[in-house]
Amino acid sequence: MIKCIAIDDEPIALSIIQEYCRKYGDIDLETYTSPVVGMERVMSVCPDIVFLDIEMNSHNGMALARELPDGVCLIFTTAYSEYALDGFNVDAIDFLHKPIFYPRFERAMEKALKWLGKKDGSPHRETITLKAEHKNVVVDSEDIIFIEAMENYVKVFRRGLPMVLSQITMKEMEAMLPADRFNRVHRSYIVSLDAIDKFSNRKIYIRNYDKAIPVGRKYIATFNNLYNIFRLNNANKK
Repeated sequence: MIKCIAIDDEPIALSIIQEYCRKYGDIDLETYTSPVVGMERVMSVCPDIVFLDIEMNSHNGMALARELPDGVCLIFTTAYSEYALDGFNVDAIDFLHKPIFYPRFERAMEKALKWLGKKDGSPHRETITLKAEHKNVVVDSEDIIFIEAMENYVKVFRRGLPMVLSQITMKEMEAMLPADRFNRVHRSYIVSLDAIDKFSNRKIYIRNYDKAIPVGRKYIATFNNLYNIFRLNNANKK
């Protein structure tokens, strides 16, 4: 059983986390609307995972995160994407942007369990299942280069593999993908950060692909933050 504590001053947000934990299974969850009481409980029981809001009336979740005991896996839940960079600076394993959809919650849990060592040591490949031409197609997220919206469909472009056309919204698609490796950069585009060759003049150039992808004005700040984090993490691995 995975021990989790969720701290959020919005009861509705906590009820969503509670429902998702029930659906995921094998999770013992405690919820707290009071950051003080919630943190006292965290210090007392040292749970496996803490779901923590950032903007709360009386406390800032970023400051609380720095007080978490060693070994606790942190997942931020917030409506403010501009905190993404700060979130990684306090070693958050994931950043769930409200409104939270279950596929993204599920992927955050998979990352957390991998970090906690509760799964075996076999290589873990993140996949998504899409409906295409009246059948399900399993797509490895590591194969995805970018995604383009086309009316009520999305086109999923993959490395060395055929494009997949699926009837799904960009919002739903975004929720299914790992937030640390994919970013919505335009109302019509989601890109794999790993596939970017360069970024210049609000255009993204994809490695080995003859296409420049525009970055929308409302997406530029979040993209810059996440791309800088991604490049920094990759540099540290070398």
